[in-house]
Amino acid sequence: MPNKHTFSIKPIYQLLRDVIHEDDFVVDPFANGNSEFANITNDLNPEFETDFHMDALDFLKMFEDSSIDAVLYDPPYSLRQVSESYKGVGIEVTQKTTQSSWRARHLDEIKRVLKVGGTCVSFGWNTSGVGKTRGFEIKRILLVPHGGSHNDTLVTVEKKIE
Repeated sequence: MPNKHTFSIKPIYQLLRDVIHEDDFVVDPFANGNSEFANITNDLNPEFETDFHMDALDFLKMFEDSSIDAVLYDPPYSLRQVSESYKGVGIEVTQKTTQSSWRARHLDEIKRVLKVGGTCVSFGWNTSGVGKTRGFEIKRILLVPHGGSHNDTLVTVEKKIE
């Protein structure tokens, strides 16, 4: 990605302004340097000014069932990014942190902590989001092309409907 600060990319910033409401209780398990939209932020890297510096799954497990209005889910998109993100803070990247079950555990926790009617805004190279099988409905998709040989970013806005 040409800009690792996803939320500062103009169309993404505007989308977040449209879908996150002032009275929402919002958490961000992979905040990086982005803190404007979330009430409680987390990032493994202690160099970022976030509320917590812990594994994203452990961060999500701190919250009660159905206690959150919105989750901003912007994890590393690829094996290379997972490796860069974790090695940079002294955590060994293993098979466990690079398989699809790693992401699935996060999505299961997002389902648990979001209120019915709550919003998950997820970022990546696909629009799989949290998914219909977990009781979510896609409300909006944003394609952000970065030009050149850079992968596009896809943003999926979903509502928890059950």
